[in-house]
Amino acid sequence: MRDELAKYIEHTLLLPQAVESDYERLCREALEYEFHGVCVPPSRVRLACSILDGSDVRVVTVVGFPLGFQTTAAKVFEAENALAEGAQELDLVINIGLLKEGLWTAVEQEISSIVRAAERAADSGEESPVIKVIIETCYLTDKEKSTAAQIIHAAGADFVKTSTGFGPQGASVEDVALLHETVRGELRIKAAGGIRTRDHAMALVKAGAVRLGTSRGPDLIK
Repeated sequence: MRDELAKYIEHTLLLPQAVESDYERLCREALEYEFHGVCVPPSRVRLACSILDGSDVRVVTVVGFPLGFQTTAAKVFEAENALAEGAQELDLVINIGLLKEGLWTAVEQEISSIVRAAERAADSGEESPVIKVIIETCYLTDKEKSTAAQIIHAAGADFVKTSTGFGPQGASVEDVALLHETVRGELRIKAAGGIRTRDHAMALVKAGAVRLGTSRGPDLIK
């Protein structure tokens, strides 16, 4: 019987030292456990698509990863290229510095640029690729987290995501609960970073997360 937690999991591999066989294993595990998707670097999107072709497992990749301070033009190009390679969902790192400076219009405009790129990439009549925006909660105050979520919603993205997994702290139940209270169902939440146990994963779901980014997917299911 399929484990209900599987539908929340984006099986993730974003380590710089990972090689082709590691991504092949990631995709095989995603198929075996019926995870929602795999999250891989842009350079591995085509490989993941070739392995997962014809399955329900979604191919997710990252944009502006992991620090988010690339120019908007660079992020738009990266997004367009990833979508052309076959990515179905994009996890975009917000420009954290601009957010902390209070340059909210600039942040919203950048996210909107990625949303529009995804809309252009969609075939006529098809749904646009899903856009998730990573805010890296460990660097933000609670007020900044809430403001970021509001900006993301206004920009037309689909998800707010807690973390890259490369910061000093990953997903916390408290942050997911705060975001859930802020967005009130108008934006979906992806928790990511440091999700290593089933209890933690279930607590994040209970707090409001509908996706979990983790490299420990099989361990959470077994």
